[in-house]
Amino acid sequence: MVTVNLGMLHYVLDHIYGAFMHRTKMSTPFFSRGWGGTKLEMLERMLNQLFPEVAGQNWPPRLIEPVWRTIWETKNASLREGVFRTPCDDQLLGALPPESHTARVAFLMPKSVSPNRMACVVHLAGTGDHTFERRLRLGGPLMKENIATMVLESPFYGQRRPVLQRGAKLLCVSDLLLLGRATIEEARSLLHWLDCEAGFGKMGICGLSMGGVHAAMVGSLHPTPVATLPFLSPHSAVVAFCEGILKHGTAWEALREDLATQKVAMTLEDVRERMRNVLSLTDVTRFPVPKSPNAVIFVAATDDGYIPKHSVLELQKAWPGSEVRWVTGGHVSSFILHNDEFRRAIKDGLDRLPWKESQL
Repeated sequence: MVTVNLGMLHYVLDHIYGAFMHRTKMSTPFFSRGWGGTKLEMLERMLNQLFPEVAGQNWPPRLIEPVWRTIWETKNASLREGVFRTPCDDQLLGALPPESHTARVAFLMPKSVSPNRMACVVHLAGTGDHTFERRLRLGGPLMKENIATMVLESPFYGQRRPVLQRGAKLLCVSDLLLLGRATIEEARSLLHWLDCEAGFGKMGICGLSMGGVHAAMVGSLHPTPVATLPFLSPHSAVVAFCEGILKHGTAWEALREDLATQKVAMTLEDVRERMRNVLSLTDVTRFPVPKSPNAVIFVAATDDGYIPKHSVLELQKAWPGSEVRWVTGGHVSSFILHNDEFRRAIKDGLDRLPWKESQL
């Protein structure tokens, strides 16, 4: 009788998928055009300035005015798509590619009760998630629990992708920081709109992988309590690009050459150290604890080839009162097989928040 170590199998599956996606010549690597020059310097300054302020205050979300069109409607539910100008300030707007200036959302909403007796969760995109469909499938079954789903198309993805970018492979390191910062601004503005304009009784934010990092940041920075639900997510992009499988899909030589134009004799280890320093700006443990830490639920995989266990546990340690739930599998298999666990976490996180009127 042959015994199979399922955990190892899931871990190996992640590496096979990673090798196919990130090590073959068919695929362009991440950051093939280098660091991003003055854009990266501007973003580093901007993000470093953020941390001293962030613990003491939450700057208010900017107002947005989405323009909606109905995709379909039945007696029980409706799906609308909306567009709005990204609420980023002029400095960020100038750094974003023109294709990313207009944000797109899908909004799936049950009609069973009024919005003030309903919750809505904003779903953020994981790496390579260019469309609304997967996240709408995740949120669809939650309508029977009176939970609406709003799906944001990320900057640099889908119809917002720059013309020269291949798939999800961002051209410069600065694009990763820009994508994150713009996503945070847009998601906070959407939560504010759901609260103040649409009148929902509870709100949440969730995301898978990269989307989970952004969801954690949004939950931390939002001025009012929201359920915060990062799935299969590291505590920092350092883990993904310097420790996990994505390190094999990164254009280290192009990054070394870009740095070598400014400094002499850069080794690949120097380049990786520079990357660790830059991506430390995405370390969620540096962000303040969310307003309702008990409504923070991390769902992590036991045998994740992209996200090591220590990374998830660092987040839980930084946010006392939060919960980690483990699913059996790797990054890829959990992404496919454990949607019910993600839905359960969404429902449980929202259940831990009071309804709006009880806060008065």
